[in-house]
Amino acid sequence: MDILIKRKEPVPSIVLDTYWRFAAERQNIFFNRINGISPLTDDEIFIKHKFTNSYRASDRVSQYLIKNVIYNDSSSSELDTLLRILFFKIFNKISTWELVEEEIRSINIKHFSFKKINSILTEAKQNKETIYSGAYIMTSGRSIFGYETKHSNHLSLLKKYVTHDLLEKLQNSRSLEGVYNILLDIPTFGPFLAYQYTIDINYSQLINFSEMDFVVPGPGAKDGIRKCFLNLGDYSEADIIRWVTERQQSEFERLNLQFKSLWGRPLQLIDCQNLFCETDKYARVAHPDIRGISDRKRIKQIYKSTYNQIDYFYPPKWGIN
Repeated sequence: MDILIKRKEPVPSIVLDTYWRFAAERQNIFFNRINGISPLTDDEIFIKHKFTNSYRASDRVSQYLIKNVIYNDSSSSELDTLLRILFFKIFNKISTWELVEEEIRSINIKHFSFKKINSILTEAKQNKETIYSGAYIMTSGRSIFGYETKHSNHLSLLKKYVTHDLLEKLQNSRSLEGVYNILLDIPTFGPFLAYQYTIDINYSQLINFSEMDFVVPGPGAKDGIRKCFLNLGDYSEADIIRWVTERQQSEFERLNLQFKSLWGRPLQLIDCQNLFCETDKYARVAHPDIRGISDRKRIKQIYKSTYNQIDYFYPPKWGIN
């Protein structure tokens, strides 16, 4: 006779309630901004500090990626699209993309000259311009590709790895996790970035998987999970992200929160992963006595009211535009 052993459930802390309140209020701010409602919020922590959106795809850089990098050039081949996504995401900075695009007209396989683009980025660095976003920490790849400058190594990586063979492997993958494992084999990416790039590629028409298929907890999310739970029970950190994602409706109801979804699209695994990261930051002020793994005490990013209106656009396959 088979014996079923029930997994020990995770034990939430008071910060898990804050997690759901954060998600709801950040989404309120999102819609208040769209609708021109002022003030955006009366939450003092949100007023003072900058946080990403409840939905990853709503953030300014993701919006730029979707609209200007993936879906802006109808003449792009599938390989061009893959190159454009990975080039943009490695630097993850709109100004870097626009600088290079202005110089070479169109970022695609045909115009992707290592010498030319390397020269553009080297000159930008010499002019004290920041060419990488501070959102992700990118390893230099110097030990692999041999260049002194990080951008030279990353351009060399793109030239070597963005091939029809890579595209075919990604498109023949049977799961989002399969795509992730292929990207994980590329030097300098690592688990966190490979997952982020998997989600970015999945915004395009190159592959088409549910964002509920697979998740990889990043360092910030692990910090947030530590604060939100006294004990994980028999659950891994990835299990915890799925656990909260699947319970979102009942949790909002339990706390009497009116969560405004993304035009009917519920929070996905990637969104709840990011929300743990943002809750970790928020809790540094809201729950200063509760420690995470890194034990950081301050929120670095200060909110500045320099908002430019975004004409929101999401992957057409989501059916919410």
